[in-house]
Amino acid sequence: MVDILEIVLLAFVGLAAGIINTLAGGGSAFTLPVLIFLGLPPSVANGTNRIVIVVQSLIGSLGYKSKGVSTFPFNIYLGISASFGAVIGALIAIEIDDKLFNKILAIVIITIGVMIIVNKNRVDSKLIEKINGKHLFFSIIIFFFLGIYGGFLNAGIGIVIMFILNRFNGLDLIKTNATKVVLITIYSTVALMVFAYNNSIDWEKGLWMALGTAYGAWWSSRWSVKKGDKVIRITMLIMIIIITIKLWFFN
Repeated sequence: MVDILEIVLLAFVGLAAGIINTLAGGGSAFTLPVLIFLGLPPSVANGTNRIVIVVQSLIGSLGYKSKGVSTFPFNIYLGISASFGAVIGALIAIEIDDKLFNKILAIVIITIGVMIIVNKNRVDSKLIEKINGKHLFFSIIIFFFLGIYGGFLNAGIGIVIMFILNRFNGLDLIKTNATKVVLITIYSTVALMVFAYNNSIDWEKGLWMALGTAYGAWWSSRWSVKKGDKVIRITMLIMIIIITIKLWFFN
């Protein structure tokens, strides 16, 4: 049974993660440690975190949709492709050794941080969208492999997704975010089912955390449309720095 202090903590962390993940990515670097701190084994914390991811991504999708931002059916194609990979990744996550899990998390997030921070090119305001033909074909392949990581861990994947959608598919950062939350909703739902089938979820803790993340995702998705690309770029860089510091010094 979750006590009142745990409920407050779970809801607050969920709120922060909902804002972070919708604007950039990396919220799992906060939610996963909290779930482990509350006594969940890493594999169960990983599975429980999928409730949070599904809820915040779904709410974020509805928030962007309410503002008329959508890339349908491109986002659905990518979500379906990533779902096949997510099944593979989730099965690996259930079986992997906890220490190896943490090492992989550190390496991946630091690599992402270096990639984003070192890249000094400004986002082109005159992007040409490339979401059909060969670009759609290669995107489907790319997102299958991203789905494997998404099913395995998911932490920081939003940053990679945004990079690919912006640089390879030519989407501005508002459409990039809108596409990201839809496809994450799809493959994370599949991953959640895999974890649930293997009894690797604490539903009570996950649902309390999801309650906070729902509001954070809704508010941030609508707010980012009003504020534009600049706030998203700043959020991405801030989150990369925070996540990297956490992994190196507090893991």
